Amino acid sequence: MRNRYCGALSAGDTGESVELAGWVYRRRDHGGLIFIDLRDVSGVVQVVFSAEIAPSAHSEAHDLKQEYVIRVEGKVSRRPEGTENPNIQTGEIEVYVSSLTVLNTCKPLPFQLDEEEEPNELLRLKYRYLDMRRPKVRETFIARSAATQAVRNYLSSQGFFEIETPFLGKSTPEGARDFLVPSRLNLGQFYALPQSPQLFKQILMVAGFEKYFQLARCFRDEDLRADRQPEFTQIDLEMSFVDAEDVIGISEGLMGVLYESIKKTPLAVPFRRMCYNEAMERYGTDKPDLRFELPMEELTPLFRSTQFGVFKKAADGGGAIKGIVLRSKSLSRKDLDTAVDTAKGLGAGGLIWMRKDEGKLVSPIVKYLKEEETAALDKRCGLANGDVLFIMADARASVHDIMGRFRLYLGEKYDLVRKEEDSFLWVVNFPLFEYSAEEKRYVARHHPFTSPKGSIRDFGGDYESMLALAYDLVMNGVEIGGGSIRIHKKEEQMEMFNLLGINEEDAVDQFGFLLEALEMGAPPHGGIAFGIDRILMMLLGLDSIRDVIPFPKTQKGACLLSGAPAAVRQKQLNELRLRITKDAS
Repeated sequence: MRNRYCGALSAGDTGESVELAGWVYRRRDHGGLIFIDLRDVSGVVQVVFSAEIAPSAHSEAHDLKQEYVIRVEGKVSRRPEGTENPNIQTGEIEVYVSSLTVLNTCKPLPFQLDEEEEPNELLRLKYRYLDMRRPKVRETFIARSAATQAVRNYLSSQGFFEIETPFLGKSTPEGARDFLVPSRLNLGQFYALPQSPQLFKQILMVAGFEKYFQLARCFRDEDLRADRQPEFTQIDLEMSFVDAEDVIGISEGLMGVLYESIKKTPLAVPFRRMCYNEAMERYGTDKPDLRFELPMEELTPLFRSTQFGVFKKAADGGGAIKGIVLRSKSLSRKDLDTAVDTAKGLGAGGLIWMRKDEGKLVSPIVKYLKEEETAALDKRCGLANGDVLFIMADARASVHDIMGRFRLYLGEKYDLVRKEEDSFLWVVNFPLFEYSAEEKRYVARHHPFTSPKGSIRDFGGDYESMLALAYDLVMNGVEIGGGSIRIHKKEEQMEMFNLLGINEEDAVDQFGFLLEALEMGAPPHGGIAFGIDRILMMLLGLDSIRDVIPFPKTQKGACLLSGAPAAVRQKQLNELRLRITKDAS
């Protein structure tokens, strides 16, 4: 139906006869001339209907409306001097139409596609096919396509094989909630949609493929937020005969091509690295945003013999006293009160501030501190006039959590974040286990297939001392990927299950096929997975992960376009031997 794309035309095509097809984006009727901005996937070109050149086409053009689908034939001409449009790629030319065919009409639109103002999101999701016609949204998905192609090309060039793994698998513990699928052929039994391809990609290493990748669809039945969806895509990798350095090296190359495909600029590697403990102690989180500083200062040793109640309770009870210095901001009392209220809103019992004025520390609590304590504080934090020191004292985990989030508040509030930069960081030396207050036991910090640093047989009962051969990649304070070296021997995997409170019967029931494979010459292996939706959201400067997913769900997990989830016919339920019961509440 066409021999050229609208956005591909240029001044070099002047005098050429072209055949174009697309949608009516804008229409301007000047009587003898009717101007149409014709849009296809490549862009927009202005086409002109002249009563003198093509009377029939001009007459038909009077009936054209927004988003009618048309085909035109015509000749490319340069625009008259002074009428060029530098804002579009085809702004130097226009096409004088000799023939018009209306391929389809369009009902009145629920929202306008040519306005800069963002339509209501619920309308956008209900009419996603219209939303995706908008140039900004279209460019997002063209960029996504280019990024995934760059990923495939890079990994293929590194000797990886792209292999698919099943969607219908077995429900296993130690993860988020599964989406379950009832089996008609095996009544009373269920498949689970994969939260990740973890077990199957390890099986592929046992199968001898050595380098696997997949743009894997993953499913998690969990509460949603701006950067989370029930179905998402991850770049999934696994390699045999590697250590952590090999995985990190491949990953940095992958991030480089992905970054350059979007940002059109090289990404400096290698990335900075930081141990988990350092990240927690300095920034209160295992995913610190290093586009600004404001580290937490350890102040506990300065108050071992203090008589100030709040500090004494924390120091004597094994807690922490930590501070953050906000330099040269000369905050008013109102600013300080706002900071205290913000910290309380984050869950803090209180927040202490000290300001240095004319060489002295000023604070409501200074009178309760010894002179040597205030002097030690001043020296430890290197305070200058105008600096403010914020201090929190509580259980160490609580201080890290709240002060870490308070640090982010200060960074945004006082415009400290270098948003023109992108900061990448590897966090390493994670704990192998973490305590779950909900389950009242230790669980795997990453997953139960993660190899320990050293031998798991050296475990002496101290769960918190065991480190993992795991690594997370953080971008601008957001975890975008994580992985580990895996356990590749059955006896070590069984020991791990035992430490996690999974008995042999349950281990065989849940993971028997993996355990058997580990006895069949499983090589040492490791891998990583990256959340490509989240990465693209950040690189494209978008606010929600929904903006980079073609057909996303709402925060309640609904697809407004298709109406899913929805009730099914009784016949289908009968085939599955399922009955819907009313909520007793």
